[in-house]
Amino acid sequence: MKNLLPYIGLVFTLVLFSSCAGNKGLQEKAPAQFQPAYFTTNAASVQLFIPVSSIQTERVELNSVYFRGRKAPLEVHPERPGVYMANFDTGKRDIIMHEDPKKEYGNKVPEVHEKPPFDLDEDEALIVFTENNSTKFYKITGIEQR
Repeated sequence: MKNLLPYIGLVFTLVLFSSCAGNKGLQEKAPAQFQPAYFTTNAASVQLFIPVSSIQTERVELNSVYFRGRKAPLEVHPERPGVYMANFDTGKRDIIMHEDPKKEYGNKVPEVHEKPPFDLDEDEALIVFTENNSTKFYKITGIEQR
């Protein structure tokens, strides 16, 4: 019986940790009714647009999105209230290289890209949203360039 106690403790610990990790999974059910998403590009940025036809804003909040290896906050488009947008800065920053370190003072630290928690293809984005105070993920596919 004494030898059985450590095994029971181990099983209990594994069950406890596996139930905590279950909340971090990818959601199959969409948090809102999405229309086809699209993106546009220019020299300095990529803008992702996600049209939403229906969302329960008192229960669901769209926070951010991962797209093509980058993460950006999701915001409601200022001119089109049914469209969420994210702006991904892709422009190269000019840096000053000089033998005198004081002349390099204005240089900004390079941006470190945050890796998404799930693998994504080029035409996929991962939406991070909060539902009932719990962070969840939803993958949208078929994103086209316009």
